[in-house]
Amino acid sequence: MNLISVDRISKSYGRDPLFTDISFGIAKGEKKALVARNGTGKTTLIRILAGLEQPDSGQVISRAGLKVSYLDQTDNFSTDGTILQIMLGSDTEEENALRAYETALITSQDMNSAIAKMDELNLWDYERKVKEILSKLGITDLNAPVSTLSGGQKKRVALARALMREADLLILDEPTNHLDLDMIEWLENFLQNPGLTLLLVTHDRYFLENVSDEILEIDRAELFKYPGNYANYLEKKAEREESEISSITKAKNKMRKELDWIRRQPKARGTKAKYRVDAFEDLKAVASQKIEENEIEPDIKMPRLGNKVIEIFNLSKSFETYSGERSLIKDFELSVQNNDRIGIIGPNGSGKSTLLNMIMGSEAPTAGKIVFGETVVAGYYRQSGGKFSDEQTVLSVIREAGEVIPLSNGRTITASQMLEKFLFPPGIQSRKVGKLSGGERRRLYLLTVLLQNPNLLILDEPTNDLDIATIAVLEDFLLTFPGCLIVVSHDRYFMDKMVSKLLVLQQSGQVLRFVGNYSDYLFSRENEKPVSHPSQNKNGDGAKSDKQARKKETKQQLKYSERIELKELEKKIPQKEAELQKLNQRMQASDLAFTEIENLSIDLNTLTLEIEKLSERYLMLSELDQQNS
Repeated sequence: MNLISVDRISKSYGRDPLFTDISFGIAKGEKKALVARNGTGKTTLIRILAGLEQPDSGQVISRAGLKVSYLDQTDNFSTDGTILQIMLGSDTEEENALRAYETALITSQDMNSAIAKMDELNLWDYERKVKEILSKLGITDLNAPVSTLSGGQKKRVALARALMREADLLILDEPTNHLDLDMIEWLENFLQNPGLTLLLVTHDRYFLENVSDEILEIDRAELFKYPGNYANYLEKKAEREESEISSITKAKNKMRKELDWIRRQPKARGTKAKYRVDAFEDLKAVASQKIEENEIEPDIKMPRLGNKVIEIFNLSKSFETYSGERSLIKDFELSVQNNDRIGIIGPNGSGKSTLLNMIMGSEAPTAGKIVFGETVVAGYYRQSGGKFSDEQTVLSVIREAGEVIPLSNGRTITASQMLEKFLFPPGIQSRKVGKLSGGERRRLYLLTVLLQNPNLLILDEPTNDLDIATIAVLEDFLLTFPGCLIVVSHDRYFMDKMVSKLLVLQQSGQVLRFVGNYSDYLFSRENEKPVSHPSQNKNGDGAKSDKQARKKETKQQLKYSERIELKELEKKIPQKEAELQKLNQRMQASDLAFTEIENLSIDLNTLTLEIEKLSERYLMLSELDQQNS
């Protein structure tokens, strides 16, 4: 039996339907996820289920006494009071007793009666659970005033409060926003509890894969159901779209024949074969359907990028706290090359955004310096988003970059055409920015960054507020982006596809380097145990020589990160050699200008040196690998 059932509900804003006659149910223990493009009704639908909005038609049927815990994307609690007071904000007997006990701890008054009430209601485990969940989400000072919290900390308190409520149905809208990677993995495990009933909106594809047992998708005002996890959703969605394309193609072909028949009939025979005229209208409705293509093709002109992109020397950042000086980043050095795709990860508060701000010059380091290559043009996508006037239209925002935009092939494109390539059809281009969804605003902001013609992209949490379809489109573009990429993201799926190197920021201020993507790093962290160094025992020289032999053997073994690097080099060196061959062929052309010859010579020399360096590293790692095989 369903805890909650949706029966043929519809909802529109103005003339545009969000969804029409959709139905589904959620039974106890089920974990369903809802996906859709930004602005097509995800949040509206879950607000209807939470009782915060009403459908235009249809009904939502809930089991008698159903308790729903709902996490909104917006902060909806008072900034007065402490974190603990917010967590215990309801007026139930249990929460009043917990509040009285916490007050007694501070004031030392009425302690005996407070303890007695805690015993009577068996609340000691409840208090422990509150503190445990908050600590897993990076909140340790329960008496901190809410007014002192950052936006991300408030979101995590709101999530903790939603998880703590004794509810029959938990509804979460983008719960992974503002969580670091360890927090996301903890939340995954928490939500996998078989007794928990869940409706989830998220853009985190690994989260969908690991938590959901059915995915619901709103597409062109219809609801489609996909039993299983994210992998099954991708497979079945592709099958559905192929079937739709086939149906539309067949309808178009048949419509052409029917149109020819209708045109050949005498006008006086208006009533003859009316069934064929009616059937033609049905065909026309099918044939006129449009399958939206998820494809961004900016093809924006990009200046040539030299080999050296960024050099970072002895970079440090510290600040004063009430307990003394804290080092956020300590003695960090890095050389960024033109083909690098670097991901930055670390706990919340470890300095990821601060590092990007220092690289871009918007925040000063405590010590050290950062030097950019002469040809670098950087585009910086900030986590805070773009600053647009709500009264501007979408088209006017892009026209600020120019009415006509140059492309890499030497041609030009209008601002309106560029917006269409970025999934803003003409009907949306005249819309005011204030009317856009959060994801649409971020997509517009990303386009303004790309219109700067960067050859270095620095992205801080680019997937926040984007729907899955838009993230996939962004990934397709970034995979073909010929410049250098530096990205901070909590989206594990995105990081696995986009980066080949990681900088792992530690709470100590140290920065670890890792060759590979996030899943490689996670595997390494879970499986690579530290080498033990037993202390000297009474067996004297024999034990000592054994220990030295073990040390020698350990030194010769490849680390996991080096094994990954070796595999990468096996792919990378042939690719570089193919590039070198193409450059040599180009040098033989007879139509080259002097400047082209000069630039090609520089590229040839740079690439030759790079191949030599990679080959030396490959030989060294191969020898070590063979010694231990």
